[in-house]
Amino acid sequence: MFFRNLTLFRFPTSLDLSDLEQQLGECALKPVGPLELSSRGFVSPFGHHGEALSHAMHDALWVTVGGEDKLLPGAVVNDLLQKKLAAIEEQEGRKPGGRTRKRLKDDLITELLPRAFVRPVRSDALLDTSLGVIAVDTSSRKNAESVVSEIRRALGSFPALPLNAEVAPRAILTGWIAGDPLPEGLSLGDECELRDPTDTGAVVKVQRMELSGDEIAKHLESGKQATRLALVLDDHVSFVIGEDLVVRKFKLLDGAVDQLESTERDDVAAELDARFALMAGEFKRLFNVLEKAFKLSKADA
Repeated sequence: MFFRNLTLFRFPTSLDLSDLEQQLGECALKPVGPLELSSRGFVSPFGHHGEALSHAMHDALWVTVGGEDKLLPGAVVNDLLQKKLAAIEEQEGRKPGGRTRKRLKDDLITELLPRAFVRPVRSDALLDTSLGVIAVDTSSRKNAESVVSEIRRALGSFPALPLNAEVAPRAILTGWIAGDPLPEGLSLGDECELRDPTDTGAVVKVQRMELSGDEIAKHLESGKQATRLALVLDDHVSFVIGEDLVVRKFKLLDGAVDQLESTERDDVAAELDARFALMAGEFKRLFNVLEKAFKLSKADA
C-alpha cells in the first residue's frame, strides 16, 4: 500500500478532526446509480479487511476516497449514433441537425448506462496533523484536488492549500546539481530534467547517470536549469521532486523496509497497519527536510 506519488497541500494544525470517522461515514461511497456515470465517497483504507473509514497512527491519518465509474466507450456510443443518424437521413431525406444529434446521443447514453460495466477506483491520502500537511497518492493535481474536495465535503470546511515555497524551487534544484550543499541526509539520485529557461528552449531528460559528471555540468554552463531531480534520504527513501513540488517515484528503500521484515504479523490488517506506520514516519522525516529546504509556508494564520 506504499504511496507512489505525493501531491501535497497544507492545512492549519488547529483543524479539529475529532469527529472525522462520523463525518466520513455521512459521505461513504454509495453504489453508482443506473443512470449515473460515476459515484464517489469514502471507503475503508483496509479495503475488505476493515470497516473503519479512517486509520490513525499517532498524528498520521489515512483516508481513502473510493469510486465507481461506468465504462461507456465513446467509440461505441458514436457508432450507434451514426447508425441512428443514417437511418433518419434515409427515411426523411435530410441530415439531422445539431439538436437532434444531441438528443439522440443523450438517449443512447441513458439506454446504455444501466448495462455498462462498473470499474472500482480508489485514491489514498495521508494527513499529518502535527505538520498540517496532506499527501495524496497521485501526481495529478486535478485528481488530488478532487480528493481534497471530497474531504472538504465531509468536514464542511477543509482549508487546504497547495504548497507555497518562499524560494524558487527551480533555483534550489539547480544549485544542488551544481554543487551547493544538500540538506543533511539528502544525496543526489541518478535522474533529472534540465530545461532552457526560454519557453521554446531545449529539454534534457537524464536517467541512470551520475549527476555530478562533466556532461551535466556542461548543460548547466549553457544556462539550463533543473526542473526535476532525483534524491535519496538517508538510504531510506528515494524520490523525484519537481519544481511544482510534486513528489514522484516515492519509494521506501531496503534501509526502511527491513524494519517490516524484522517483525511478524498475523493478518492482512496488521500488515497494512505496520506499512502505514512505516510510511507515515518516513514521510514526516522527508517533509521536514523539504519544508526547510524550500521554505514552505504554513497554513496557520
